[in-house]
Amino acid sequence: MGKVTVGGVEFVDILHVPMERRLQTLAALGAFLSFAFGGASAIVFLVYLLFTRFWWVTMLYMVWYIYDWDASSRGGHRLEWVRRLKSNRYLRDFFPVTLIKTAELSPENNYIFGYHPHGVMSMGGFVNFSTEATGFSEKFPGIRPYLLTLKLLHQFPMYREWLTLFGICDVSRQSIDYILKGKGNAVIIVIGGAKESMDANPGEATIVLKNRKGFVKMALRHGAHLVPVYSFGENDIYYLVLKNGPGSKTRLFQRWWQKLFGFAPILFAGRGIFNYNIGLVPYRVPINTVVGKPIPVEKDANPSQEKIDALHETYMSELEKLFNEHKAHFGYKELSIKFVE
Repeated sequence: MGKVTVGGVEFVDILHVPMERRLQTLAALGAFLSFAFGGASAIVFLVYLLFTRFWWVTMLYMVWYIYDWDASSRGGHRLEWVRRLKSNRYLRDFFPVTLIKTAELSPENNYIFGYHPHGVMSMGGFVNFSTEATGFSEKFPGIRPYLLTLKLLHQFPMYREWLTLFGICDVSRQSIDYILKGKGNAVIIVIGGAKESMDANPGEATIVLKNRKGFVKMALRHGAHLVPVYSFGENDIYYLVLKNGPGSKTRLFQRWWQKLFGFAPILFAGRGIFNYNIGLVPYRVPINTVVGKPIPVEKDANPSQEKIDALHETYMSELEKLFNEHKAHFGYKELSIKFVE
């Protein structure tokens, strides 16, 4: 691919970039802008309309917003054609993102997928489970996936609707209870959450899991089988700008902020639209998402702590086994998984 280097910055030789790659970059930029600024942009737009002759649009929407308040806890407003948009395939091919199946999943059961690592934006989680770009329904026929995200994100007007169109719901007990009522449903939970994003360093595999047992309890309460999932490359599409080692002032501030607002204030960087060195577009690094074999779970409406702890240990062991079995194939032979609290 053509490059022009000026002052140490590698610029894209746009005259020799195929249209397909331009569309892929545009899709990646769009995904970043949607995740990072979608909620705030929607609020600004609605407020702006209040000062125009279309003020009534904002008022009507706010009536709907209040009426439909719990939508993200009741399965949302999923539309399959949105999950199959061509732009999703451009986003997939930008990295590219690949979904690897290691075992069959019966549609007679429900599942809780544990997604690891969080990375900066869980881009692999979105592409694989909130779109059909990597062929989830073909690989796992009869299974209906729901990616769960922070409740706060679903409180942004309009942004809430955008998320649920892809089948993205909030990660609350009410939401999980609702989705796991029937059969053939799978909730995908990014277990490490915002705390794990603070360790989303390229070439590392720091997993926040030791004290995360709520998902195990929910699996037992519903009899939902647990499925470990690891995305190789998720931590490599951005790099963290600030040094935030354990005990540092930066880390202490990030933890304080995360506990207060639910998300971590991390500074990250990637490439640009017209250069390969500086910007906020993610790097073109392959994301290979491996879905492990299900861990059978028997339903127990009131599981003991001993049972929760035992199943949690089994899950951690299966996740580490999955990681070790596949890491060399994707170029991470020397990497070891590190579980933290």
